[in-house]
Amino acid sequence: MTRIVRFADAEGTVRTGVEDASGAVRALKDTPRVADLLRLSADELRDALASTTGDARSDVLLLPPLDGLTEVWAAGVTYERSREGRVAESTEQSVYERVYDAERPELFFKSPAWRVLTDGEPIAVREDSELNVPEPELGLVLNSRAQTVGYVVANDVSSRSVEGENPLYLPQAKIYAGSTAVSSGIVPAWEVPDPSALEIALTVRRSGRVAYEATTSTAAFHRTPRDLVDHLFRCQEFPDGAVLFTGTGVVPGLGFTLREEDTVEIRIAHVGTLSNPVHPTSTARSLLTAALTAPLSRASYRAV
Repeated sequence: MTRIVRFADAEGTVRTGVEDASGAVRALKDTPRVADLLRLSADELRDALASTTGDARSDVLLLPPLDGLTEVWAAGVTYERSREGRVAESTEQSVYERVYDAERPELFFKSPAWRVLTDGEPIAVREDSELNVPEPELGLVLNSRAQTVGYVVANDVSSRSVEGENPLYLPQAKIYAGSTAVSSGIVPAWEVPDPSALEIALTVRRSGRVAYEATTSTAAFHRTPRDLVDHLFRCQEFPDGAVLFTGTGVVPGLGFTLREEDTVEIRIAHVGTLSNPVHPTSTARSLLTAALTAPLSRASYRAV
């Protein structure tokens, strides 16, 4: 499996490259950003990925595969199970019942590129929320022309008690330091055989034991990804592309909440895995601030 990756070398220089099935990375010619690649058409991107330079390397630090003005957005209530979960937690149940069958989907901003975490880095639970859950999702990587050019494994970490108290609190439940994580590489769309039937598996480990696990499939979508993309691009531009989380079909019962020191692992067939420890938001804030000027600092947080 080939992946588009961002990486930092031993000197901290950030490059974009192509990772092969063995994990070896080759830099792309002309030092493009991922954002630059997402300005290309799907055909142009495929040609660009064939143009690498230098020796293959394995001694690099993989970074979140997003940069520039690329934005992360997310969709909600796109599976039957997610509707049931939102209705159960909410004091305004009819809101979720109505959006499930409405023509217009629920879409919300999730994160700018600089605030995205990747594999091994600490996701977070809000200190002012009693009920917090991971949300395993297929992430669509979209170019500036609204074409799906790749896929990532995504975790839309959410504070259910905050959102459940009042739907108007959705931004606080969804947007905070440590709430957005994606796998460390983008799998090109042409390498995923059937995105409409991908198994998605979630495992939460606590003190060496499985605290929660579940599976779903993109075959259970109530809305098509294409419909979500069309609504996202309907009245705005994404010059550096976007990543769209497509919603979750795995919603734990109200008796489960994430705890600090849990480990969350998400696996999506043909796309990859994403594993993150759970820490306070202060850890994620420190990581994200340090990484703005010192990308290699991310390595020390992955060892925590």
